[in-house]
Amino acid sequence: MMEDGDVEIEETVAVGGDEGEMDIMKALQEVLKKALVGDSLARGLHECTRALDTRAAKLCILAQDCEEPNYTKLVEALCADNGINLVRVPDRKQLGEWAGLCKIDNEGNATKVVGASCVVVKDFKEHSKGYDFLLEYLKKNNGD
Repeated sequence: MMEDGDVEIEETVAVGGDEGEMDIMKALQEVLKKALVGDSLARGLHECTRALDTRAAKLCILAQDCEEPNYTKLVEALCADNGINLVRVPDRKQLGEWAGLCKIDNEGNATKVVGASCVVVKDFKEHSKGYDFLLEYLKKNNGD
C-alpha cells in the first residue's frame, strides 16, 4: 500500500514484472487508445472546452508546445475551475498520434500525423495497468 504524503515521482516505475517498465507517457498512450476505441475522446478546442465546461471530462491532456497562449490559458482555467486533472505532454504531434489524428500505413506506422494541442478523456472505458499507473501519478502530483 502507498502512503499519502510527499513522495517524489520518478519518470519510470516498474509495474507488473514481465511487462517491463511503465512511465507516464506509456500510461497516457494506453489510456488514450482505450478511450479512442470506446469513443470517449474529445479532440480540438471546441470539443475539449465543451467537455471541460460541462464537467463531462475526467482527464485533460495539454501539449506544452501549443502555439496559442490564450488556448493554454483557457484550458488551464477550465480545468482549475471544474477540478479536472491536467497532464502536460511535450509534443502535440505525438498527442495527435495517440488521439488517432493520423493515418496508419500497411506496416502499421503512423503517417500524416495532425498535431493536437488538447485532448480530453470523457470516460475511462477499461481499467488497465496504464489506468492504475495514471491514477497513482495524479494522486501523487495533486497531493490528494
